[in-house]
Amino acid sequence: MPPREGNLQAPTRHPLGWTESDFWDTAKLEAEQERIFGICHGCRRCISLCKAFPTLFDLIDESSTMEVDGVDKADYGKVVEHCYLCDLCYQTKCPYVPPHPWNVDFPHLMLRAKSVQFKKHGVPLKAKILSSTTTVGRLASTPVVAGVVNAANHSGIGRKMLEKTLGVHRDAVVPDYHSRTARKRLRKAQAEGTVTPAGRTSGKVALFATCYCDVSLPQVVEDLHAVLVHNDIPTRLVPQETCCGMPKLELGDLQSVRTYKEKNIPVLAALAREGYDLIAAIPSCVLMFKQELPLMFPNDDEVQQVKQHFFDPFEYLSERHQKNLLKTDFKRPLGKIAWHAACHQRVQKIGPKTREILTLIPDTEVTTIERCSGHDGTYGVKVATYPIARKLAKPVETRVRQAEPEHFTSDCPMAGAHIAHGLGQKPSAEHPISLLRHAYGI
Repeated sequence: MPPREGNLQAPTRHPLGWTESDFWDTAKLEAEQERIFGICHGCRRCISLCKAFPTLFDLIDESSTMEVDGVDKADYGKVVEHCYLCDLCYQTKCPYVPPHPWNVDFPHLMLRAKSVQFKKHGVPLKAKILSSTTTVGRLASTPVVAGVVNAANHSGIGRKMLEKTLGVHRDAVVPDYHSRTARKRLRKAQAEGTVTPAGRTSGKVALFATCYCDVSLPQVVEDLHAVLVHNDIPTRLVPQETCCGMPKLELGDLQSVRTYKEKNIPVLAALAREGYDLIAAIPSCVLMFKQELPLMFPNDDEVQQVKQHFFDPFEYLSERHQKNLLKTDFKRPLGKIAWHAACHQRVQKIGPKTREILTLIPDTEVTTIERCSGHDGTYGVKVATYPIARKLAKPVETRVRQAEPEHFTSDCPMAGAHIAHGLGQKPSAEHPISLLRHAYGI
């Protein structure tokens, strides 16, 4: 192996390379898996992050040679199925990421393996349905249907049927659906005003509602809109949108990601050219536009343009605060807050902006919990992986209990709900942007 050098430099990321023939070559994929698995075996720093690494190390330790060469390549898929692309190994643990010459990118290796598997064999219909969030959301949020779906999801019989048909564990948290979606609520709520640039922000915003928040947490989108308007930021909705593509990315269905990209990017790029910044209330969606799409389409100018204009909500507010343009006229203290730092927010490399903004509120104390909830999309609800996701959430739940907070919050609504479920809803999960609106008293 090459010498250990270059690992003190800031991590960088190479394009995914999925349009190249080598990406899809099974023999070359397995050779790269063997190479990187060997490096991981010699390091083992990531063993506590998720189930993928313990699975890999158990396969090695139980093999005849106790090295990677003793592992049957047919078993590599057992490692792949437990990687949910949180990116924490890349961003927080691995000393061998690029520009280190060993060039270890474990998440993108797992994504490549998922993509090859999807292209060869596809996935079960239930996995396709669960990852079709826009379609499911539109159907489930229609009037009358929403009430029926919600009632079924709260009944024992309904959950048994859901488990049997779609493989959703009967004890897992599933969202309610609202027929009065965020896009319906804010259809005419276009706030005008003086545009004041600050830092990297232009001073006017278009909100990407997200397929999850639109139908399941419309109040969060309303709260984000209210906070931005309160801070004199002209705000509107993105005129049309579909899923960001993250659920399909996690399946390895890259063609569907391309399809979603071709629907979203022209609309978002047009807004960026009009001077709008772009914000979404879910870290996974923000990361998709900031990182994954740019790495899949490195030569697409519009994708790169959208990347430059997309912000996490608290990253955006922090930029404004640094130029003294964030209002601090808070009316209500929040007391003790336990804040779970979501994985897909942490890997955006923006720092703990949520904590920084919340601590501006008088008489407010924030306890930070930086550990993965184990939820990550469908991983935390599927029958096969729900028990593992619950185990991964235990340390976070313990930290929340120890903090004895008045509020528990996570920037990722799915992670927050998963953790709060393990806490018996004591306390329940609240989105930090909703806490901020409450503190403003607006």
